[in-house]
Amino acid sequence: MSSNGQVAILGAGVMGETLLSGLLRAGRRPEELLISERREERAAELRERYGVDVVTNVEAAAKADTLVLVVKPQDMPELLAEIAPVVRPSQTMVSLAAGITTTFIESRLPEGVAVVRVMPNTPALVDEGMAAISRGAHCDDSHLVLAEGLLAATGRVIRVPEKQQDAVTAISGSGPAYIFFVVESMIEAGVHMGLPRSTATELVVQTVVGSAKLLRETGEHPTVLRERVTSPGGTTAAAVRELEDHKVRAAFLSAIEAARNRSRALAAE
Repeated sequence: MSSNGQVAILGAGVMGETLLSGLLRAGRRPEELLISERREERAAELRERYGVDVVTNVEAAAKADTLVLVVKPQDMPELLAEIAPVVRPSQTMVSLAAGITTTFIESRLPEGVAVVRVMPNTPALVDEGMAAISRGAHCDDSHLVLAEGLLAATGRVIRVPEKQQDAVTAISGSGPAYIFFVVESMIEAGVHMGLPRSTATELVVQTVVGSAKLLRETGEHPTVLRERVTSPGGTTAAAVRELEDHKVRAAFLSAIEAARNRSRALAAE
């Protein structure tokens, strides 16, 4: 991985640590990275595990060329107020806070600071994340390339206009929860039909992993792949008919729209 100066990750929660470990595995040297953490016990743990400097938010903002903001949306105003006095227009901000717009961040920092908005998801924990990035008012392609380089350490990255980020949140940001919900339901069905829970779990998890790999590697439309499994008058056809009768497709559409609408409301708040 090529270096773009020192990178500071502000926020040592699950996603912050995930990005830190991914960057190190991708070839970043520990001295190129900083992470902020107030709790000394947690700071000591991070130092020992990763060999990186653990500093305050202000120290990180003063030293680094790129700041990755990985805090809860409700904590973003306080963080921006804390670091604004030391932020320089030459720095790049990469925000992973859901619902926080680039305009919101830009308005609280010195004029000219480039802000890239990111919606990641939790499969980044196993380097299979999906991140969508959007440019702020002061971004050019070099800032997007920088953000892509950072996030590629934990999965795939695509560029989208910022107006599409609420839909992205609903599809991929919240998406793992929908998949886990389906997996949970399939496992329970297996147990209900007499399978040991461990057997049902292995069957379902590998089926989901294999199906995802089939989608990715063949590039075929999911309808085509589904129809190949669905023999006329067979078991799959019977199951799909029940799903259609119970309007599962419509329920997914309504659920994902609800997630998008909630993302819009959070941004407005």
